[in-house]
Amino acid sequence: MDIIEKLEKNERLNYEDGVALYGLDLFTLGHFANLQRTKRWGKKVYFNINRHINPTNICKDICKFCAFSANRKNPNAYKYTKEEVLNIAKDAYARGIKEVHIVSAHNKEHDLDWYMGIFREIREKFPSLHIKAFTAAEVHFMSELHDLSYDEVLDRMIEAGVESMPGGGAEIFDEKVRAYICKGKVSSQNWLKIHELWHKRGKFSNATMLFGHIEEREDRIDHMLRLREVQDKRQGFNAFIPLVYQRDNNYLKVDKFLGSTEILKTIAISRLMLDNIPHIKAYWASATLNLAMVAQEFGADDLDGTIEKEAIQSAGGAKSAQGQALQDFLDIIITSGFTPVERDSLYNELQVYEEANSGAC
Repeated sequence: MDIIEKLEKNERLNYEDGVALYGLDLFTLGHFANLQRTKRWGKKVYFNINRHINPTNICKDICKFCAFSANRKNPNAYKYTKEEVLNIAKDAYARGIKEVHIVSAHNKEHDLDWYMGIFREIREKFPSLHIKAFTAAEVHFMSELHDLSYDEVLDRMIEAGVESMPGGGAEIFDEKVRAYICKGKVSSQNWLKIHELWHKRGKFSNATMLFGHIEEREDRIDHMLRLREVQDKRQGFNAFIPLVYQRDNNYLKVDKFLGSTEILKTIAISRLMLDNIPHIKAYWASATLNLAMVAQEFGADDLDGTIEKEAIQSAGGAKSAQGQALQDFLDIIITSGFTPVERDSLYNELQVYEEANSGAC
């Protein structure tokens, strides 16, 4: 059976199928990915009203792709106090933000107690704020720093008020590539283990994949299939987020960067391969808002959120430092022929917009 026949019959795709998908032309891929997207979500495009907080960029690791951590490529080291983080959360809450997304560098001075104290205060002072925090890489770092098991770190997170985990730190799962771009970081096996342990607690998370650097197409398919295998067990991943590698201010020697066709193909393929992950997010902060909007016709159904302040992608050259205004989201979604849907962090629909200035329907 050839790949087109499999797609037409909506059969589950294997590794060889995934690699073969890249051989199809963009519009054929887009056609089949959009069929799956429309079957699930119609013309809805999801986003949330969120605030990213990155408490420090001082990191024990030097990942070759990273422009965020403070090193000789980024001499502007910073470290927020607990009061500064809480003030950011307070200000965001006052303006109607519904999620704080707290992800940081691996700084020994900001230990587990430091973060747990912050999470508890946010939960107590702003109980309606959803706390999404700690990538699997941070869980691994805290486990090593304090000689705790993953289970112990995750249980402390839940006790302190963390409600969901972001998908960062996955990068690319192939260990040879991983050894070159992020040696010393959490292994692919442990990244998957941490998320599986989180899902066993009845909690949800996202999953990312950093692509467009030194990995091969085959590595991307392998990455997706490893996620699909974990998802088959407990359905704990809400969304898959293909992150476009940002080229500036890092140590990777990448001569050829991805064009929009390869980016859209990868997003479309992720929708076709990941039949058990509900949402595919075209993260506008790494792909640009315009391309992320085009991706909604190639399998994606989510743009992420307003973010307000973004430090990680913008450090590598993305134009995302100041976030995105809500009205801009509404305008571009509606003029593209889609329906904007504000969601919460777990994809419950909060507000459906029919027209940019008319409010909810």
